Amino acid sequence: MDCITGKSPGECNGDIDAQRAESLTNQPMLRNETKEQSENCSTNGLCSHEILHDGETGSQAKAVPNRIMRKASFKLSWWCKGDNSDQHKHDIVSFERGNITAAGRSSKQISLKWESKPQTVLIMTKPNSTSVRILCAEMVRWLNDHKKLNIYVEPRVMGELLSESSYFNFLHTWKDEKEIMSLHTKVDLVVTLGGDGTVLWAASMFKGPVPPVVPFSLGSLGFMTPFYSENYRDCLDSVLRGPISITLRHRLQCHVIRDAAKNEYEMEEPVLVLNEVTIDRGISSFLTNLECYCDNSFVTCVQGDGLILSTTSGSTAYSLAAGGSMVHPQVPGILFTPICPHSLSFRPLILPEHVTIRVQVPFNSRSPAWVSFDGKDRKQLTAGDALVCSMAPWPVPTACQIDSTNDFMRSIHDGLHWNLRKTQSFDGPRDL
Repeated sequence: MDCITGKSPGECNGDIDAQRAESLTNQPMLRNETKEQSENCSTNGLCSHEILHDGETGSQAKAVPNRIMRKASFKLSWWCKGDNSDQHKHDIVSFERGNITAAGRSSKQISLKWESKPQTVLIMTKPNSTSVRILCAEMVRWLNDHKKLNIYVEPRVMGELLSESSYFNFLHTWKDEKEIMSLHTKVDLVVTLGGDGTVLWAASMFKGPVPPVVPFSLGSLGFMTPFYSENYRDCLDSVLRGPISITLRHRLQCHVIRDAAKNEYEMEEPVLVLNEVTIDRGISSFLTNLECYCDNSFVTCVQGDGLILSTTSGSTAYSLAAGGSMVHPQVPGILFTPICPHSLSFRPLILPEHVTIRVQVPFNSRSPAWVSFDGKDRKQLTAGDALVCSMAPWPVPTACQIDSTNDFMRSIHDGLHWNLRKTQSFDGPRDL
């Protein structure tokens, strides 16, 4: 989708909003989640979001003496391999505050170049791991002593580090939900120490724009963690210096609409998922019964164990186990994967990313259904309740070790041993 620099968010996403509004004509209107006052969009669909200046936010200009409130700016560009490409390294937009929204996507590689030096980093860790805790303490010391960065950690990690030494008094953390909501205005870079679950947890901390994420592999299986912890100094030094390749991992924005809701104000808060949202039969012995609509057009009735609506980043998670295809994370689409369907002809679908999907429990259903978001926050859906999903405007930018395609192929080879078999003997029977 094309956007013109200088348009407001409503104008920039007008066509998408019109499609979604049309698809929800028989439902309460969804709340507008993009209320930023200024946004610049490029012809590639990426928009600079929340354009701030040091010490001011829109019309509410305030002097902010604390250097933690300053954020680094950067520039993104599409690039193709080969100097002969007419799309080689085309700059698309500058980001004064490092926040990204996307009205569309591209399968091209994306490069991030810092325009000002990153100053603040957030480190998020896998809990209950001694090796992760030791690495975190070592990394914090290195970033503070050698890079002179402001460092945020989770309250749990703050307590663990302070119990070891008073040296860590310089660390910052948060106290309540309000401070969490403002993290994206302070943090330039997020470092995760763990597996894919830690990346999911880090992404869930940001309900809007997400800073670039540098994921280190310290879990049992990782498709989104290309960096090795043994080389963290070289990796972080390269990332902080830039430029780096990134993968824009889109999220689904999900609303639960209760049958009793009369207007948008009675609707539950939206939930953002990076992997998938799952609707299943829970503990019931009956087959789940779900009516599915795509942009207000009836798609099918699911009878089976349930349904998975997945992002392409989540294609290697639950969707894969249920028979869905593996999809490159930058391929634009939403995976529609049934779970143990009671039909031989029910095969998974890949739908375009601009659609709005509604899954409703019909009034004649024998039992309720249950919905979970990235494997947590489980909620019950009773007869008449619906789940509405569309692509969220705030992707999760994750740093690549090489580039998104190389990292993806390496992850399925290493993690799943994809198509690994012995080579056929050369001295066997041959055609004459």
